[in-house]
Amino acid sequence: MVTMQDVAERAGVTKQTVSNVVTGRVRVRPVTAARVRAAIEELGYTPNLVARSLATGTTMTVGLFVPTVASSFYSEIVEEVEDVLERHGYHLLLCTTRLDGERARRHLAGLSSRSVDALLIAGDRDLIDHLPLLADARFPVVLCAWENEAPELFPVVTIDYEGAGHLAGRYLRGLGHERVAVVASPAHTVRVAGFRRAFAADGLAVPDTAVFLAPEPTPEGGFAAATAALTADPRVTGVFATHDVLALGALEAARALGRSVPDDLSVVGHDDNAEVRLCRPALTTVAIPKRQMARQAVELLLRAIPRTGPQTATLHLLRPDLIVRHSTGPARRRSGN
Repeated sequence: MVTMQDVAERAGVTKQTVSNVVTGRVRVRPVTAARVRAAIEELGYTPNLVARSLATGTTMTVGLFVPTVASSFYSEIVEEVEDVLERHGYHLLLCTTRLDGERARRHLAGLSSRSVDALLIAGDRDLIDHLPLLADARFPVVLCAWENEAPELFPVVTIDYEGAGHLAGRYLRGLGHERVAVVASPAHTVRVAGFRRAFAADGLAVPDTAVFLAPEPTPEGGFAAATAALTADPRVTGVFATHDVLALGALEAARALGRSVPDDLSVVGHDDNAEVRLCRPALTTVAIPKRQMARQAVELLLRAIPRTGPQTATLHLLRPDLIVRHSTGPARRRSGN
């Protein structure tokens, strides 16, 4: 087994210098640190994590809470978080709440500074009522992918979700759509509000009767909600789905009802998840910088680990972007309009 002494001899430095590079406790000159890392890579040295934890008083582990890993939205976040942590020598402790508030509470109550050095919470479902459990935590906490009003307890790195809905609305308005429907998950009130604002700017209303809640965040849920929307008002020419997976269901509902996309019905999604990029027609969607958000949140968290005292409750908003594909087109007036 390769030892720290082996690395020191290969790099031409002392064993203490190698330890300083590995632990990061003492600053080492960049040239020397680069030589040590090259030796580590060449020899395949793996630090003794138990000894390292005892020496530094840290676990070298960061906790991550997500609602689920079944969604590609959260799986991309998990992958990016793990990649960033690995580059910094940290390990990931993953917890899923599975949309269960009590499960989330148990996970939070079980955390301590003996199990993690820091905690990242992705998504505001299931956890917002339990965050006071972390008010006195002896490790830093950062929130990300937070859509509704963030608590004034911790730093937040998230998306301008209201702006995302507004992007979708302005795009459909630019194509001449006036009669539209929204297929939404119940938690997506902010992006629905942004969509409505875009129409209100032109004196048009998107009433409550035009918003159809999906029974579940799946293509099947989108199919049910979109079928109800298009049946309730056959004159609808545009649909905004607040999840890409709901948009998949909306596309299938259009086919089932004999509506051509995009010839007489435009569909816009939200997220730009990997699973929808090959659907037909290709989905126009509001792209969310998921990996950038995750990366920025982890880097913010790692910078906070050495600090003591309360955190500053800052808000970092990332901008979404509209990706135009083939599921949208100019509005056509339908008979009876």
